[in-house]
Amino acid sequence: MAGKQEIRAAVRAARKALPEPERQAMSSDIIGRIRAMDEFRRASTVLAYWPLPGEVDLRPLVTEGGHRFVLPVVCGDDLVLKEYDPEQMVEGAFGIMEPGLGARNVLPEEIDLALIPGVAFDRSCMRLGRGRGYYDRLLGSLRCHKAGVAFPFQIYDSVPADPWDVPMDSVIIP
Repeated sequence: MAGKQEIRAAVRAARKALPEPERQAMSSDIIGRIRAMDEFRRASTVLAYWPLPGEVDLRPLVTEGGHRFVLPVVCGDDLVLKEYDPEQMVEGAFGIMEPGLGARNVLPEEIDLALIPGVAFDRSCMRLGRGRGYYDRLLGSLRCHKAGVAFPFQIYDSVPADPWDVPMDSVIIP
C-alpha cells in the first residue's frame, strides 16, 4: 500500500496534468450522477464545497438552486457549516470562496446529503484528505449519506486509514 504523502503527490501531479476541458467534462458527469441519486432527490439540505484548483467542480450544482446548499467555512481548526448565499460569498482560508459572516449557520444534523472532497478514496470508500483533519473532525458529526466525489485517478485499491477516519457511504466518479 502506498503511503499518504506518496498518494497526495501522485494525485497532485495527476490534477495538474488534467486539461481543464476534461476536468469540466468529468465534473459535469459527476454532477449528473449526483442528480440521479435517490439520496439527492430526497434531500432538502445538501452539504457541498467550493472547489480548490483541480478538484471536482460542483459549483454548477450549488448555484442552480432547487436544494438548500450548505458550504463549509474554516474556523480555526474546524469547519463551520453555513448556508450558501451567492450575495454572501467571500474569499476565506486557503483562498477558497465561502459564505461570509452574515450567512446563516447550519447544524450538522440538518444535512440530508454530504458531498465530500478528498485527495483519494479506496474501494471500501475510505477517504484520504489533505492532512489537516478539517473534514475528519466534521464527518463524525454527520448522520446523513456521505458521498465522496473524485476523478478516476483518485481511486486506489487501498488508502492508509487511521482509527478516527470515517468511511464514505459511496464515492461518485465519472
